[in-house]
Amino acid sequence: MPVQYEGIRQEHMAVRANAGLFDVSHMGEIETSGPDAERFLQRLLSNDVSKIPLYGAQYSVLCREDGGVLDDLFTYRLEPDRFLTVTNAANHERDYQWFARHAGGFDVSVSDAADSYSMLALQGPQARAMLTFHLEGEAPARMRTTHSQVAGVDCLVCGTGYTGEDGVELLIPPRGATRVWDALTGEGATPAGLGARDTLRLEVCFHLYGNDLSENRNPIEAGLGWVCKLDTDFIGAEALRAIEPADKLVPFAFTGPGIPRQGNPILVDGDPAGVVTSGTLSPCLEIGIGMGYVPLAASEPGTKIEVDVRGKLRPAEVRERPLYRKEQ
Repeated sequence: MPVQYEGIRQEHMAVRANAGLFDVSHMGEIETSGPDAERFLQRLLSNDVSKIPLYGAQYSVLCREDGGVLDDLFTYRLEPDRFLTVTNAANHERDYQWFARHAGGFDVSVSDAADSYSMLALQGPQARAMLTFHLEGEAPARMRTTHSQVAGVDCLVCGTGYTGEDGVELLIPPRGATRVWDALTGEGATPAGLGARDTLRLEVCFHLYGNDLSENRNPIEAGLGWVCKLDTDFIGAEALRAIEPADKLVPFAFTGPGIPRQGNPILVDGDPAGVVTSGTLSPCLEIGIGMGYVPLAASEPGTKIEVDVRGKLRPAEVRERPLYRKEQ
């Protein structure tokens, strides 16, 4: 997947106004099945796996015993005792080994399914309309999934995405991916790369592992307490119960010129206070935006901060999530 095809801004705006198509086949997949599949995943994943309905989807994090985040994941229930979990590409092998290592004592089968799937993400307000021309049956609702054919290719069609727009993600046998890609771009979907994927997700404050999430940060300070059901006793829950976070991940926007970048220091009242985890120039808002960890006392929307961009202090303020809304 390239950083860009025709240009990050053009691709970004195409997704916001029409539809874009991302080749995200670099993502990994882990299949979990067997009588104890739900109980096993309940032990590993932070959310309440028992609440995933048949053909449903759920977002969660994978934690170490100390609460540090190993990855953030989407899990789909394909059958009562069969699940598919999508991992971040750079973490896939580690995630799979983590799953396999903890499978002992459970009547469960865990398999690396990454080679079984290509993955395309069709995103934007016209995404579902474009899909209709090549889809057998109806597209699933948000956070639901279904088996169907797209352009004559058997696919797992998922009502999920990473852009803040409506759309679907398609898990496809690799031999059929080009056929589906050609069909959807033929309907007018704009090929979009990693650059637009990053600017789109940052405008709506979606986390990126390796930037906003890491083993050195816990999901509570990252603002993901809502996916941590501590009463399920997942790995890391005990540590998280005892944590009183001193920092919080916040979105911010520049109030003047400049573009924040990962690693830029954040200052509060002139003193070093945090660090930018993600930053870019927002194509929709036309200002510098980002996310970063700051002390709790500086985390309220409206708080004035500064970001040190290559030695020049740029004024900014903490904002509410998401930074971009359709009405803007």
